[in-house]
Formats: sequence, C-alpha cells, structure tokens
Amino acid sequence: MKLKTNFILSSFALLILFLGCSKDVDEYNKPAIYWYTKMIEYISDGNLDKADNYYSSLEGEHISSPLLPEATMILAIAHMHNEEYLLSEHFLNEYINRYATLNEKEFGEFLKIKAKFMSLPNPRRDQSLIREAIQASEKFKRNYPNSMYYPMVDTMATRLYIAEAALNENIANLYDRLGKPKSALFYTSMNPQLWINWDEVEVANSAWYRQWFEGDGGASWYGFAIPNIKSVVSRNSISEENITTSEEKN
Repeated sequence: MKLKTNFILSSFALLILFLGCSKDVDEYNKPAIYWYTKMIEYISDGNLDKADNYYSSLEGEHISSPLLPEATMILAIAHMHNEEYLLSEHFLNEYINRYATLNEKEFGEFLKIKAKFMSLPNPRRDQSLIREAIQASEKFKRNYPNSMYYPMVDTMATRLYIAEAALNENIANLYDRLGKPKSALFYTSMNPQLWINWDEVEVANSAWYRQWFEGDGGASWYGFAIPNIKSVVSRNSISEENITTSEEKN
C-alpha cells in the first residue's frame, strides 16, 4: 500500500513538473492584447527570440489586428538596437509592404538604409553590401527629395562612397604588391570618386588584432607566405601573359 502511494505521489509530481515546463507550448487561442503584451515583456527583458515567437502568435491568430503594425515596427527597432540588422530589415520590409502609409513608408525606407549602414562597422569588408547600401541611399534621395531624413541619408551615402573608394584603393595596392598592375588598374578605375580629397579624409582603422590579418593595403607581416599564383587572387585579376599573347596575335 505504501509503495503504491509513493508511486502515485511521484507520478503526480512529475506531471506537475511537466505541465509547468510546457506552459509556453500550450499557449494558444489568446486575445491579441495578450500576445502583444507578452511580446513587449520579452523585448524589455532582452529576449528577442521569445518576443519573435509571441509576434508570430499575434500574427497567426489575429491577422487583422490593429496592434500588428505597431508590433512589427517595435520588433524592427528592437532588433536594430540589438545589432541584428538582417532581422531588423525583415520586419521593416513586412511593415512597409503590409501596413505603412505613404509617410510611414518613407520612415521605414530610411530605417532600412540606417540598418544597412550600421551593419558595416568594419573597414575593408563587405564590398557588395557597401554597394547595395549606396544604391538604396541614392534611390531614397530620388524618391524623397524633400524628406526630413534626406540630410542623414546623404551623409550616410557620402561615408559609404568614401568607404567603397578606400576599399578599392586597398585592393589595388594589394594587386600592385602581387605584381598584377592590370588588376590594380581595374580597381583604381572602378567607381572613381574624383570629389574626394583624401587629405581631408580620416581613414577608418581596424582593431589591432584585425590589423595583423587585414593589413593596410600596403604590406603585411605574412606577405612572404603568399604565393604568387592565380588561386590567391580574384577573378578580376588579369594575366599579363595572356595580354601579351593576345597582342602578339593581333
């Protein structure tokens, strides 16, 4: 009898523990304000994964809720502050495509450019993303020439142009060091920004531990280990031998 009683009590305790651990899984069919409040609560706690889950429940159970536009923008800004820029851009796209009025769309597009700009903290990296951010900035300036955000977008675009030009210059210097003058010329002539006065530009500096591996475009401590073969240069590298052969044929 005592053994049977202990078994029942143990089973009951395990059941209580299981139900307590799975309460989040069993949440469903709640009013929109419940999901919205839970989302805000977890954003305040810094748990954006949980906040995203509650947003999904709000969106899934209340697709026409007037709380959705505000919830979408709140999550976009929260992810931006948390330096999760791809997720921020995802929620901004949701907001722009589904909920935004004309003025709100302008604000959303501005935040998308800001997210792209803030996702580029390291110099001499992300060449394609820099170009993408520049194109988005120029498109914004064409579409919203009288926008209150125009000066900020123009400032970001200017810095992006300088970053792109500095990156191309560093790549050109690398090809010069590898004895590839044609490839160096290719990057020197790529998107030239003649308006930049380099004497007035303060070039971005990498952290000391990154400088060991990124170099400065002029020389690197590990340069002696780089073989002078095609496998270590980009597809834009031009073979001097091929050019000479082509000229001889002509």
